[in-house]
Amino acid sequence: MKNEPPGAARKTRVLVADDHPLVREGLAQVIGHQTDLVCCAEAATHPEVLAAIAAHQPEILVLDLRLKSGDGLEFIKSLKAQHPQLPILVLSQFDEELYAERVLRAGALGYVMKGQASEEVLGAIRTVLAGEIYVSPAMNSQLLNKLLNVKPHSSDPATEHLTDRELEVLQLLGAGKSTREIAVQIRLSTKTVETYREHLKHKLKLRNAEELIYYARQWVEKNHGLRGSAPPRHHK
Repeated sequence: MKNEPPGAARKTRVLVADDHPLVREGLAQVIGHQTDLVCCAEAATHPEVLAAIAAHQPEILVLDLRLKSGDGLEFIKSLKAQHPQLPILVLSQFDEELYAERVLRAGALGYVMKGQASEEVLGAIRTVLAGEIYVSPAMNSQLLNKLLNVKPHSSDPATEHLTDRELEVLQLLGAGKSTREIAVQIRLSTKTVETYREHLKHKLKLRNAEELIYYARQWVEKNHGLRGSAPPRHHK
């Protein structure tokens, strides 16, 4: 999987980053069956991604949005500053309506949801390698409507005006994390996280911490709780 045999046709090197071994290994296997692609390395954390980039010089990164080592949006921004020529395709369990536009703004070129057929994921990889943006047809229509100032339907308009960091704090609150735990995970001071909590209460028009926690838990259950982490499916 990691090395091409002598004399073989050149394949494009793909780095796969996901903290679920089954997803990571399944995607690597799908890529390994292609005549034009090879999985040059796998990673489970952001530090491992950086080490793999240095060691294997991938030509595309397929990145899970939410690795346990930190926030994916901030990592994408940092990674693009360090490696501006490396195209990034995000593979995520989270609904693209919530994150696809934010991912593109951060510097990635594509967003595809886990659970899609393997052909869809491979098509997304090749689209991004061609220098084009990949999102689903429905999301593409929504982004076009936004560009044309046509107000699209949103499943949760209240969160549209949150910053990337505020959305991250909301998600972690909904996952049951305390202020201190959030501060450690996203490497900020507890005071800064408390400030983000205040911003969330104001923007979401919530009166107190109890309402914020309830809202966050309901939001996570609605948008994240029913979404699995299965490897890409094969069409039969």
